[in-house]
Amino acid sequence: MSFWNLEETSTGEFEVGGGEIAPIPADTQCLASIDEAKWDNDRDGNSYVSLRWNVLQPAEYKNRKVFQKLWVRDDDPRAKDAGKKRDKAIRMLGAIDQNAGGKLRAAGVEPTDESLGLALVNKPMLIKVMVWKITDEVTGENKSGNWIGAVSPRSKTAAPAAKAAPVKTEDAPF
Repeated sequence: MSFWNLEETSTGEFEVGGGEIAPIPADTQCLASIDEAKWDNDRDGNSYVSLRWNVLQPAEYKNRKVFQKLWVRDDDPRAKDAGKKRDKAIRMLGAIDQNAGGKLRAAGVEPTDESLGLALVNKPMLIKVMVWKITDEVTGENKSGNWIGAVSPRSKTAAPAAKAAPVKTEDAPF
């Protein structure tokens, strides 16, 4: 059997299909766990903690990914008040760490890629998902996505937003 044992197309064209996925509605509580935690850099070399959350519940959002940047070291160049944003990011990372067992704070040093992964990955907790919306300055296209507005212990129950809140244009505070 050949690797290319498929029907041939004479035109050389193929479309995968699919399309855009609408963001999870604002104020939705989800049970989620981090499946990737690492330091990353923006184009100018400013570093931040990059987290990728995997939604576990509710079922209608299962396996969706929500990305989070925590500007805990360098200033976010887009922030109106970078110091305030950094303080909020450190508090958010502290809350995530506490819900995951508190190993990062207990170490008392700046986390490494390895310690972020060991301490935070696969530790379910509740997240409150919010929606951001921007207009691309180059194309004029409206874009939207999700950001993490809050974290809390797993002991609560994940649930979709009671009523879809209107999408507001705002900067994610982390």
